[in-house]
Amino acid sequence: MLIQPLDTDRPGHLHGFHQAYLAAHAHVPGPKLTRPHFVIEVTEGPPGGTAEAWVVTEGDEVTGGYAMSFPEDDNRHMAWLFPLVVRPERRGAGLGSALFEHALGRVRARGRRLLLTETPSTGVGARFARAHGMDVSLEQARRVLDLRTADWAALDRLTPEVEGYDLEHWTGPARTELHRDLATLMNGMNDAPRDADVEDAAYTPERVRAAEENLARIGETCHTTIARRRDDGAPAGLTRIYLRADRSDAWGNQGDTTVLPEHRGHRLGLLLKLANLRSLREHEPHVEQVITWNAVSNRHMIAINEAMGFTVLDHWPEWRLDVTP
Repeated sequence: MLIQPLDTDRPGHLHGFHQAYLAAHAHVPGPKLTRPHFVIEVTEGPPGGTAEAWVVTEGDEVTGGYAMSFPEDDNRHMAWLFPLVVRPERRGAGLGSALFEHALGRVRARGRRLLLTETPSTGVGARFARAHGMDVSLEQARRVLDLRTADWAALDRLTPEVEGYDLEHWTGPARTELHRDLATLMNGMNDAPRDADVEDAAYTPERVRAAEENLARIGETCHTTIARRRDDGAPAGLTRIYLRADRSDAWGNQGDTTVLPEHRGHRLGLLLKLANLRSLREHEPHVEQVITWNAVSNRHMIAINEAMGFTVLDHWPEWRLDVTP
């Protein structure tokens, strides 16, 4: 068995790895990564880090592979494993275990000591994680809101009156002059539930700019609403919903929602999410369902989502492994 670096100059490698990912996740409900998004995910990773990918081929077919991203701006002790996949018809032959052991070798070679990943709570992924010594680090749930059956009158009644703040909305990447405010708001996500060994993320205007530029490259766009304090224009809160730029499926992906600590207690989170959802409904009538992720311990955000009508789709634990040198 030869595990080799993903060769981006070989279209068969990129196509085959993406097809293996789709085949391995065919049973999982919800949207899948498009090929452009997948390629950037496994070859570059998110802004502020690097990534590498490895595959196994049989003839001209990629039968399995994995990718890992390595934060560089912060959390230089950790690695994120996504994906590790084996084509369903090739499971049971030890290929997944060989890929995992190879990945651990790369974690050590990069000087990292913490490996994180996530899987559905049931099925082959969870069984694999347990069998390879991983522990649950964070319990997460995915919820879905069906816009076709949503009670919009009830959502209107749910909308709070919030004094002293104005909402600002846009579609697509943020303008350059907004990058500093977005960085401030994204740093507000650092008090969200996470593994105890994960440090604060370090968002800068430069890191935000890279993420905004990536939207077009991965074939996505988004609807964003932020709140500003009226008397000084200070950014107070943020929410985003992502969707495919070509509008080729009916899914919306709820992105980060945050209200900075000094602005909490006014129900701004609920106001932001409802305003952004209405904008999505008005401008993107093809979107039928919005999917969101929450740590099960995040009771405040879960209460907002359930009040809006989101219902549990499934559970996705985040797994951790302390990697010895």
